[in-house]
Amino acid sequence: MRKLTYFVSHSIDGYIAAPDGSWDFLMAYQDLTAWMLENLPETIPAHVHAALGTTAALAQYDTVVMGRATYDPGLAIGIASPYPHLRQYVVTKSITDSPDPGVTLVADEPVAAVRALKAEDGDKGIWLAGGGTLAAALYDEIDELLLKTYPVLAGDGIPLFRGAAFDPAAFTLTEHRTFPDGGILTRYTRAS
Repeated sequence: MRKLTYFVSHSIDGYIAAPDGSWDFLMAYQDLTAWMLENLPETIPAHVHAALGTTAALAQYDTVVMGRATYDPGLAIGIASPYPHLRQYVVTKSITDSPDPGVTLVADEPVAAVRALKAEDGDKGIWLAGGGTLAAALYDEIDELLLKTYPVLAGDGIPLFRGAAFDPAAFTLTEHRTFPDGGILTRYTRAS
């Protein structure tokens, strides 16, 4: 069975975005981004690869699942297919027609959609790109957390899991890296 990995940036106080949904306050740290380019290039949007002259080889994931709020910033500037090198799923009830043939919309039952993706054959995983509300809806389906922690306090905003019920789930630390600019990469796998 394929794994669903919630790979997301957050502040040290657990926020993935500002109250208005912006996340530029998490972008000033370059060391972890350089690591991503080398180790997880598929998680970098195609327009960024184009600007850098790099490519998006599939290292760990062949599919990305994201909520509408995660998808919207690219769409607002004309990027309807941010990850054309991946199968792209956007969970939304407000967008009814896909803006790009490479983007599949999921209007209902994100858990069922993710379970179907996880049941497919293949050696690549599924990347849950965000946001906090979708992560809460998929709480029980998340097999792995890959957290990019940046040395900034946000104070308020959109948390890693927005609206999840109290339901402690044990995870095991499987990777921990620190970077010179203060960023930390931590991987946790759901305990059996």
